[in-house]
Amino acid sequence: MDGLVIAIDTREQEPYGFDPSRVTTVRRALPAGDYSLAGRETSVAVERKTLDDFVATAIHARERFARELRRLAAYDLACVVVEAQMEDVLRHRYVSGADPRSVFGAVLSIVVDHRVPVFFCGDRQVACRFVEDFLALYHRRKASP
Repeated sequence: MDGLVIAIDTREQEPYGFDPSRVTTVRRALPAGDYSLAGRETSVAVERKTLDDFVATAIHARERFARELRRLAAYDLACVVVEAQMEDVLRHRYVSGADPRSVFGAVLSIVVDHRVPVFFCGDRQVACRFVEDFLALYHRRKASP
């Protein structure tokens, strides 16, 4: 994975610990998302969310999140990664009083209206691996002639 440098937004409070044998990291303010690639900060990004944060943002801070999604939608590649399973939404395993159907609808709206995929990755460890591999694959594709 020659030259893979993941940029982590300075506002990211609990950054992922990527595999140091594969990845170098730098901290900097990103225009959108929490993770990107150094030198490609306006081309690729990942927005990371815990389930509670996702619900709060997608339901209660909808307008602010919509602005972020519009920025992400303009990128070559972007996604939202949720550290939970869809079943956690459907079984209301989050602190908000939001109805699970509303949360599910918000997920669909993000994908359909903004064309930004939402990946439910199970837990933090799986989400970390997903983000690392997602960015690594983009890096390889862009590095290839």
